[in-house]
Amino acid sequence: MSDCDADPQIMVWAHRYTQNPQRFEQQMNDALPRIIYVQQAAEKYDVAGEFVLLPWVESQYRPVPGHRNLPAGMWQLVQSTAHVIGLHVERGYDGRLDTSAATDGVMHMLHDYHDQLHDWRLVDYAFNRGENGVQRMVQQHGMPPDEPAIPKWPVPKVTREHLTKLLAISCVVRDPSRFNVELPILPADQHLETVQIHHDMTLSAAAGHAGMETDDLKRLNPALQSNFLSADTPGHLLMPHRNAELLRNAMQIANDQDMMASASPDTTLPAMYADKSQDTTQADAPHHVRTHTVKPGESLWQIAHNYSVSVKTLERLNHLHGKPLKPGQVLKLD
Repeated sequence: MSDCDADPQIMVWAHRYTQNPQRFEQQMNDALPRIIYVQQAAEKYDVAGEFVLLPWVESQYRPVPGHRNLPAGMWQLVQSTAHVIGLHVERGYDGRLDTSAATDGVMHMLHDYHDQLHDWRLVDYAFNRGENGVQRMVQQHGMPPDEPAIPKWPVPKVTREHLTKLLAISCVVRDPSRFNVELPILPADQHLETVQIHHDMTLSAAAGHAGMETDDLKRLNPALQSNFLSADTPGHLLMPHRNAELLRNAMQIANDQDMMASASPDTTLPAMYADKSQDTTQADAPHHVRTHTVKPGESLWQIAHNYSVSVKTLERLNHLHGKPLKPGQVLKLD
């Protein structure tokens, strides 16, 4: 799309965004994992790279909570738009705050807009004002010429300004030295990706498997409004690559153990089930409380699965409430 000098207002907004270089760099650094995630989605849907910065214009990439009928999420989607692109808003889950699902839906929508309008400037107008309104403008006034960069259409000021802001932040990213700012770099193992969840679990259990703090996992998944994650809604978690690999491995181990136990219920149990069979005998003794000593790499979900107790029960008995497990820690099982 158009560069920094295509319209004087683009430079005005570019300087506004960077008037405090240190603050701008910190904001960009905080948003960088999500920016890169959105960039990958834009490439997947063949959407102009400037639209990677659309959430910056909308919310500076903050997961704004929805109140009543107000827009929500970093894309600032209203409920009607969320419904059109397949996002669910229900008790305990707001798809507009789901970085993965909302980004996928928005990029698909932007791609469709461009197929119909054939001009990325009008795609931005459609996102801000609505597709039908822009289609009517095309019918009334025809397609706008390439110049000026900001089409001289009788649209609301906020719509024209929305496009100006998008081109302005794109200008800064295209040529940061011009504004005395530096852009951050994110190591590959910190790039965000989704992990499909096939079993119900708590967020604290998932965080334990993934080797990360529960609060950090919650910040990356603001759509989840409780500590319980259902395999049905949304069925995935967003986290850095290094943590995603740990969680996938833990779930694969648990699935393998399930299959082995189901296939040979009367045979010797695998090593991970050995403590379960031994402690069952101990549990028959009067007044004896079963315990388990946490081994390196074990998670609360894995321990609960091995002993056929719920994660919530273990959290309650041991006063964990999202605290990470430590090797050598002794847990009460009942």
